[in-house]
Amino acid sequence: MNDYLKEYKRWLESPYIDEEIKKELLSIQGNEEEIKERFFQDLEFGTAGLRGKIGAGTNRMNKYVVARVTQALADFINSKGEERAQRGVVIAYDVRHFSKDFARIAAEVLAGNGIKVYIFDDIRPTPMLSFAVRYLKTTAGIVITASHNPPEYNGYKVYWEEGSQILDDVATPVQENMRKIKDFGVIKQIPFDEGISKGLIKIIRKEIDNVYYQKVLSLSLNDDIDKNIKIVYTPLNGTGNIHVRHILKERGFNNVYIVKEQELPDPDFSTVGYPNPEDINAFKLALELAKEKDADIVLATDPDCDRLAVMVKHNGEYVALNGNQTGAILIQYLLSQRSKKNLLSEKSMIIKSIVTGNLGKMVANEYKVLTFETLTGFKNICGLENKLEKEGYQFEFGYEESIGFVTGNFVRDKDGVISAMVVSEAAGYYKKFGKTLVDVLNDLYEKYGYYLENNFSLIYEGIEGMEKIKNIMKYYRKSFPKQIGDLHLERYIDYLDGNEYDKDGNVIGKVNQKHIPSSNVLRFFFNDGSWYAIRPSGTEPKLKVYIYSFAKTRKVSEEKLKLIENTFRKIVDSIILLP
Repeated sequence: MNDYLKEYKRWLESPYIDEEIKKELLSIQGNEEEIKERFFQDLEFGTAGLRGKIGAGTNRMNKYVVARVTQALADFINSKGEERAQRGVVIAYDVRHFSKDFARIAAEVLAGNGIKVYIFDDIRPTPMLSFAVRYLKTTAGIVITASHNPPEYNGYKVYWEEGSQILDDVATPVQENMRKIKDFGVIKQIPFDEGISKGLIKIIRKEIDNVYYQKVLSLSLNDDIDKNIKIVYTPLNGTGNIHVRHILKERGFNNVYIVKEQELPDPDFSTVGYPNPEDINAFKLALELAKEKDADIVLATDPDCDRLAVMVKHNGEYVALNGNQTGAILIQYLLSQRSKKNLLSEKSMIIKSIVTGNLGKMVANEYKVLTFETLTGFKNICGLENKLEKEGYQFEFGYEESIGFVTGNFVRDKDGVISAMVVSEAAGYYKKFGKTLVDVLNDLYEKYGYYLENNFSLIYEGIEGMEKIKNIMKYYRKSFPKQIGDLHLERYIDYLDGNEYDKDGNVIGKVNQKHIPSSNVLRFFFNDGSWYAIRPSGTEPKLKVYIYSFAKTRKVSEEKLKLIENTFRKIVDSIILLP
């Protein structure tokens, strides 16, 4: 019998699995493909902890998988001594199906293991969890969220004492502990109310919110701005509503309009389906309201409010900014204002991911601010911030192309609340000079050249899809175009082995492994400053593709983008067709 069928049978026969889950499992009896999909592997820690579809099985998000991973985390914390257990773990959750239930189960398991728990009384943005870890000085933090995934997903992210997501030094032992738990009977769990009465579980109400708000407002750089700008905001039925609105109100922005249909929590995201503000379709209702109110900017946060997407009214049209563009504008605003106020130091730095464009870096250079690169994901960006801070560097800004931004040093993750405030402040500041944020971006292009991008994902579902992604990466490691049109390949980096190669495959250097750990990413550089990168997603069945072109004019830069994309897609199509 295949391992996945054995595991399926074990769940059906386990005295610890409840009747509801067993009923769901019996409904797929005989459907070997579905059983395989649910049981062929355990959910793995990816870029952001566990993430998967909700349902019964080891490869799904459910209360047993949550209890198991929490027991594994508890075992790790307890192995580090009594003081760690006393400092405890803080838990937050988003609006998704079962988020509150999973959060309570995590609290019950931690308390059952003698670990102090702080749990928020209601939904909160993910960055507020990061802040709470630092503020309460806990050993760890957990947030139950699947970020911007479709409604059938949920997830479990773990943070460590500095407030940033765990890296391999914690993730690997937790994963090993998980593998040791073969029987749900070994999980220690006490009822939630018992945990409260024993003083092991404490519910957090507004006290953390208020300190966080003060910290966010302290990042403000200008009050001499146009506060009458009109802002349309949608939380996309997620966690951002109360917190973003509070901060904008405190900053004196009185013309803030909320998309009513997307104001309140909705785990089905009925008004949007796929609640990812990177996807322009998520702006449909917000744009209708923006046109009605003649808004200057339109802001959207994703369901756990750690990412922010922006649209800007420019020459009568609403223009969507991507993450690279918003990042460059924010760097320009923050560094120019901090420079004026003498707040920058010789060791000021920004951090970006290796698949984020170079326009922000050019702006940072102008202000003599250093740029560091690391792997994609804010666990790496803020993980590097933690290291560099200890070496005396001053963190100014961290960002990646997938609309994640943070400034300040009290949150160690991307933060949609902070980003919404800074974008609104920048829009109000530049409006006083008769400029939109698109004007600011165009000024940067004119000054530094047209750094354009086309980032997209190729989706390959299921086990077959995983194989396709593996084959594409395998092919590209051996065979890749050395010339695309007039673009000549100069070098490439394989982040898996940490080597930099010339176009003929000879090693010419090493990646700084202190800043950039090993990862399944390939990046190809052309002689004109254009480049592209490919990597499998850590959380979704996708191959992520990042194409960046550079030219002195927009037209030429756009042509290069198209050329690289067409060549890449043709090669991928031919790989998929290989036997």
